[in-house]
Amino acid sequence: MTSGKHLSRLGLEQINLESERLLLRPLSLDDTAMATALFTDPDVVRFVCDLSTPDAIAAQIHTNIGRGAGGRIGIWSATRKDTGEKIGSCVLLPVPIEEDDTDWSQVVEDCYPEGEIEVGYLLRPQAWGQGFATEICQRLLRFGFEMTSLCEIVATTDPENTASQHVLAKCGLRSEGLQRAYATDDCSFFRIKRDEWVARQNAPRD
Repeated sequence: MTSGKHLSRLGLEQINLESERLLLRPLSLDDTAMATALFTDPDVVRFVCDLSTPDAIAAQIHTNIGRGAGGRIGIWSATRKDTGEKIGSCVLLPVPIEEDDTDWSQVVEDCYPEGEIEVGYLLRPQAWGQGFATEICQRLLRFGFEMTSLCEIVATTDPENTASQHVLAKCGLRSEGLQRAYATDDCSFFRIKRDEWVARQNAPRD
């Protein structure tokens, strides 16, 4: 894991991300309704966490909008360009090992968190099956390796979440089997290193 103090802060133009069909914007209080729709839907959180409540989400979002490493680490909301609909959220955040959720005390303004950084995404059901998860993951990997000094990025899934595992493999992350994370020994772990990502970008395309 890379480290460093007093990182320069990225401007909004650098952390407002765009892909072919989506705008990824740093999470804000305006995203409370979207977050509520995600975390109160049992189908959405099936492989991720327990159901939450609107009150709990409203209280937690003040923490969740915090960003670390000069804006490089945090949560983004995903909005469709064509309809303006907010379809989900995505993250670059430290992987918790002995806790069952992100340790927000590690998300510090002027330095990278300790430990490994994971890419993640959560989409509303109406956005499933359309390639948005792959598009989000690819865009965050690009940001992570072009705009940060991270040497590698990881991801974790529930062992039964084969759809997400397929997305990660499609984006070039290698399976490393079951490892400990989120206070359990049964997390499927994936990883991609910077040189592997660069090689994929330089590889000939059909």
